[in-house]
Amino acid sequence: MAKPRIKVPKMAKVGEIVEIKSMISHKMESGRRKDKKTGKVIPRKIINALKVTFNGKLVFSASLHPSVSANPYFAFDFKVPGSGDMVFEWTEDGGKVITAKKSLKAA
Repeated sequence: MAKPRIKVPKMAKVGEIVEIKSMISHKMESGRRKDKKTGKVIPRKIINALKVTFNGKLVFSASLHPSVSANPYFAFDFKVPGSGDMVFEWTEDGGKVITAKKSLKAA
């Protein structure tokens, strides 16, 4: 089960540049490893995309590939336009989407 962790300031000034951090606990199986007990290849199951929106507007996106390590971590700078919600969406192979939301208040 993938578990996201996000760090967004609870409050910032309009126009301030803040650092946004996210990490999701995920094994990121590349499809190349073998199960030690059975010898069978473990099927590929990775998070292949991250999309971050603020009040519905895309502010960050990334494409991930099998060589990305487990528990992918991303940090990016964000210029605060006002108060709103930041929504993180990680898309896994097979189409499953893991979503998390954090609110940011602007002073």
